[in-house]
Amino acid sequence: MDLSKVKLVVSDMDGTLLNSKGEVSALFFDLFKKLQKQNILFCAASGRQYHSIVNKLATIKNEIYVIAENGAIAKKGAEVLLLKSLNTKKVTDIIPVLRNIKDTHIVLCSQDTAYIESKDETFINLFQEYYNNFKIVDNLIEIAKTTSILKIAVYHFSSSEEFIYPVIKHLTADYLIKISGQNWLDLSDDKANKGDALKEVQKLLDISKEETMVFGDYHNDIEMLQEATYSFAMKNAHRDITAIANYTTESNNNFGVERVLEKLVQVHS
Repeated sequence: MDLSKVKLVVSDMDGTLLNSKGEVSALFFDLFKKLQKQNILFCAASGRQYHSIVNKLATIKNEIYVIAENGAIAKKGAEVLLLKSLNTKKVTDIIPVLRNIKDTHIVLCSQDTAYIESKDETFINLFQEYYNNFKIVDNLIEIAKTTSILKIAVYHFSSSEEFIYPVIKHLTADYLIKISGQNWLDLSDDKANKGDALKEVQKLLDISKEETMVFGDYHNDIEMLQEATYSFAMKNAHRDITAIANYTTESNNNFGVERVLEKLVQVHS
């Protein structure tokens, strides 16, 4: 593995760069400064809201690239690099279907605000970890009629793969459907994924697949892992991710990303 070619590092957040307490390590921030001195760029890529990602990376937020909402938006500082919204009818059509799935909570994600109609306090408290800017509304369909929606996130307290996906899997021709975690499932425009967003960032920076390193752990990371020669699955990754990644690293709770970045810094010293 020749890490000397790497010019861009891309990391998922939950289950990857963040530990199970939702924290970024002090070690990562130290390594970021070293990578910066070596002219290696960093991009955070997540299903999270943009504001939630930069809240975790506040001290470096203007120095990194950010792919948020599973690739529906990419930014560098205040500059929007790409934006992909869902068709309004697709949003209003799917909401009643999702409402009928027991124990399921719906989030409509716009560029700046997430909207929920759930009054469940347990869900609201949990949801705030991923969405810093949000509003509780009476009717999501009315919001969708007047607001551009980038992504629909759906939460199930037990398993998104077991309880949400089977109900909507027949709609894959109309939506990009991604199981993005144990409890979350995301619906987006079919061109809004982390891989397509990463391709746009690579093109902008004139950086190739062979010069890109990517870390991920779940299904919403598949396309971006395929855009990097140095693709790493976390030890805690879903088995499907381990199968497609070229390499593996330690778990998110055992500094999996940082261990590889230490090697990268060493090679470029």
